[in-house]
This record gives sequence, C-alpha cells and structure tokens, in this order.
Amino acid sequence: MNGLQVVFLLAALVSLFSAVMVVSARRMMHAALWLVLTLMGVAVIFVTLQSSFFAVVQILVYVGAIAILIIFSVMLTRRVMEDHGDQILPGWRAAGLVALLLFGVIVGFMTLWLGFSAVLVELPADAENLLELGRSLVSPQGYVLPFELASVLLVAALIGAITIAVDRKEDQDR
Repeated sequence: MNGLQVVFLLAALVSLFSAVMVVSARRMMHAALWLVLTLMGVAVIFVTLQSSFFAVVQILVYVGAIAILIIFSVMLTRRVMEDHGDQILPGWRAAGLVALLLFGVIVGFMTLWLGFSAVLVELPADAENLLELGRSLVSPQGYVLPFELASVLLVAALIGAITIAVDRKEDQDR
C-alpha cells in the first residue's frame, strides 16, 4: 500500500465519521461544522483520485457556498440550538424499509430503461478536457440526471434559506 492509498483511506474514514457526526450532533452549529469537514474530506478524495477539477468545484461550491450558507442561517436565526427531545422517531424502521424499497424500485426502473448503464459516458484519457466534460454533463446519454439532481439540491437549499429568513422576519414582527 503506497502513501496515496493511505491518504485516500484516511480521508474516506474521516469523511464517513464526520458524516455520521453531522446527523448525530445535538447542536445545529456543530452539525454544520461536521458537514464542512465531511465535504473537505470528499475534496481530498477527489485530489487522491487525480481529479483536480472536481476537487476545486467541491471546495468552491459545497464548502464555500452551501456549508457557509448553512452556518450563516444557523447563526442568524438565533433559535434554540439544542434539541432536548428524542432524536429517533418511533417508526424509523418502517421508514427505512420504505426508503430501501423505493431505492430498489428506482434502481430497477433505471436498469430497465433503454440506454442506461452504470457508466454512461467514457471520458477521454485526459480527464481534464473540460469540453468533453461539459458535453457529458448535458448530454441525454451522459450525466444529465445527476447534474439536474444537483441543481434541484441547490434550489432546495436556496428555498430553505429563504424560508428561514422569512420565519425570522415574522418572529421579529410579533
């Protein structure tokens, strides 16, 4: 095992641990900081895979924008930062089973869909060719589905930030 593999495994372990801490942290600010560590770990994984473009995008978009937006929204709401109630819902097993079944149905439909495979587009040997990357991101035979899902995620984060800001404004008016 060489040094690059060791760094990859350490970054993967740090990312997994911090991802678990994101969902188990009792304070929102701590969860946001764990999220920043998780996203930085993913960026390190991209670097070890020699994908510098994706590493830079990971840092700029996710760490630089999404995580900072979450931290600012938590700081600006000034609500109670700690939840004292039970963190596990009574029907979590049923919800997990439904989620797994839904995931299986989606994967089943995707594999039955004509033209869909695990590797949709083979990028050229020089993966830094941004023209081919751009074409594969918007091509119907390429990565358009994950690209659109990422867009929906960003819009959902924006709507969440607006909702938090509007709720705070209504609380001040009362």
